Amino acid sequence: MSFLKKLKEKFTQQQEPDSSPEKFKDGLTKTRVSFSERVNNLVARYRKVDEEFFEELEEVLIGADVGVSTVMELIDELKTEVKRRNIQDSKDVRSVISEKLVDIYQGEDAESPKLDIQEGRLNVVLFVGVNGVGKTTTIGKLAHKLKSEGKSVLLAAGDTFRAGAIEQLEVWGERTGVDVIKQSAGSDPAAVMFDAVQAAKARKVDVLLCDTAGRLQNKVNLMKELEKVKRVIEREIPFAPHEVLLVLDATTGQNAMVQAKQFSQATDVSGIVLTKLDGTAKGGIVLAIRNELSIPVKFVGLGEKMDDLQEFDAEQYVYGLFADLVEEA
Repeated sequence: MSFLKKLKEKFTQQQEPDSSPEKFKDGLTKTRVSFSERVNNLVARYRKVDEEFFEELEEVLIGADVGVSTVMELIDELKTEVKRRNIQDSKDVRSVISEKLVDIYQGEDAESPKLDIQEGRLNVVLFVGVNGVGKTTTIGKLAHKLKSEGKSVLLAAGDTFRAGAIEQLEVWGERTGVDVIKQSAGSDPAAVMFDAVQAAKARKVDVLLCDTAGRLQNKVNLMKELEKVKRVIEREIPFAPHEVLLVLDATTGQNAMVQAKQFSQATDVSGIVLTKLDGTAKGGIVLAIRNELSIPVKFVGLGEKMDDLQEFDAEQYVYGLFADLVEEA
């Protein structure tokens, strides 16, 4: 049985509309329609798998924002695999592509990366990222997710400079029934974090989610500010923050890669949250980030609803990317 058919068999058993595989399938519609159309056109033009076929496939993958170095690696592995399996018909390459995409994403990781939330401690998650990527919305959605899993949550309004940022977080606090620790606009973000940690300790909450400023145009000051925030948190809670999540907007494509490189150079980013994946036809950026920066994508935003923030799963992602081709596999 081909890899695509195995994915179909695995995920079509979960028929509920709100199941995670269906959310990936729906959320990746724009990328899938664009990608499937181009792959199908390629297969229709090339009955045989030759060098020209691979050259055009290269263009298709780069067009989906998979990233040049990732595409080069993928094409090399595909050529080896096609030769090893003696694949002649171009239609049969589709399943091998899907298989290799999962391999490239997962690497040596057997399981999808989970958020490092442990019982019996105050878990601190620090969110970083430029303004406008959906950072505050992501914090609100994650608060909803954690609370629905039975965890107690507190929010820290550490973005004290952007107009309306504190109020925006408060709105999410009201929606999710989670308290927000704040100071006045323009306050020292590190002071807000100190207050938030003390409040979280006193209330014995499970998870503290911390918002931060995102003025990348003033990069040096911003990065110094983030370091100060991290020092304050670590001083109060050894080994915290337990996660530093970089929020990126998938619709910005390769610009998201630039941001990821800048933040990962300045702070210890432990995972990526890729927002607005449903709004782009270039969803291959997930693979580029994972493969080129070795930072796992932990969550993806697949819609506007409160529960549309999904834990990233490489197989579900590839299923969402190839679902239209599975029918013909």
